[in-house]
Amino acid sequence: MAIVRRRGGSGGPLYRLRDEMNDLFGRFFEDWPLAGTRQETWWPALDIVEHDDAVVVKADLPGLKTEDIDISVQNNVLTISGEKKESKEEKGESYYHVERRFGSFHRDMTLPAGVDADKVQASYHDGVLTITLPKTEQAKPKRIQVKT
Repeated sequence: MAIVRRRGGSGGPLYRLRDEMNDLFGRFFEDWPLAGTRQETWWPALDIVEHDDAVVVKADLPGLKTEDIDISVQNNVLTISGEKKESKEEKGESYYHVERRFGSFHRDMTLPAGVDADKVQASYHDGVLTITLPKTEQAKPKRIQVKT
């Protein structure tokens, strides 16, 4: 059972068009603070891979500390949230170009049935969060031997 469609190679022209449109609308709305606040929302890039014995989620969270990351599993939904704090602005500095994102983030992913929420493990190394969600014994594929 596949969880996420995988893009092959460069993704083709339609994938590039979609990415460019997402960037365009993201830049258009980034200057409109919600409810009068300056805090922005951003979403970390994710990879979700299903193996025979586990589902593995990897999230790019550069610049965060482990205490800034919250992970929970409830009703077959994995939630990753946290906040990337902006570095302090130095007086007298004028920025020429700023692309790095700061603020809070929140990602919810529906997991396949059969994930054992009590055995979830998470590690964080070099800005990449890796969450391993083991499958229950009932959800693991069974090999059936064919007799002759």
